[in-house]
Amino acid sequence: MSSNLAANLVAFRTIARREIVRILRIWTQTLIPPVITITLYYVIFGKLIGGRIGTIEGYPYMQYLVPGMVMMSVINNSYMNISSSFFGAKFQRSVEEMLVAPMSNWAILLGYVVGAVARGLAVGALVLVVALFFTHLQVAHLLVALVSVLLGATIFALAGFINAIYAKKFDDIALVPTFVITPLTYLGGVFYSIKMLGEPWQAISRANPILYMVNTFRFGVLGISDVNVGTALLVMVAFVVGLALIAMQLLKRGVGLRS
Repeated sequence: MSSNLAANLVAFRTIARREIVRILRIWTQTLIPPVITITLYYVIFGKLIGGRIGTIEGYPYMQYLVPGMVMMSVINNSYMNISSSFFGAKFQRSVEEMLVAPMSNWAILLGYVVGAVARGLAVGALVLVVALFFTHLQVAHLLVALVSVLLGATIFALAGFINAIYAKKFDDIALVPTFVITPLTYLGGVFYSIKMLGEPWQAISRANPILYMVNTFRFGVLGISDVNVGTALLVMVAFVVGLALIAMQLLKRGVGLRS
């Protein structure tokens, strides 16, 4: 192994470990609030309202709801972790120290992405455990479930990184979750099947990338999906590659980083 690669691996591990330690050190802010929020969703939408809805695609509404809730938690927490953490580094000017240090851009990007994905998966796992107090689940396709949740977390970690690069103040990192991610999540089949929609809303829904993430994970857990799972996985991989290339290019050019 070359000395350059070894140094970059040390940098990557250091950033990733620092992110994970930060998440665990402030676990009352990073892990508990989203779990409480989703628990309220389970109680209100899953049990109280869901009991009157009946079944969707042959599953009780509570069971149908769980995969969407898990993916929504993973998406939001991956995004918020990296956007707030990397913008904090910009705000404190510690990112400039990383840029002048002998480490490659991929080590910086990968370190932050791993930290964000770790938080997304940790919250998703906690939300899944809480769901077992309300209903029972039998995972239909474990590999599809794991791959889809990992790709979903990675996509929104990369998107959060790009948002943090362009952000000039803390308010800017809240704009995308408020005006883009939340509407797309609610319209992405988390709470319902798009088969319940008429045209043109069903066709419009298929342009929503979160629909593919939610339904791929739902296929992994329940074995049902509104979209072709193979196509959905390809869409998710394409997003990962595209966003990673954009993030690397922005780091290389120093957009929003070098004053």
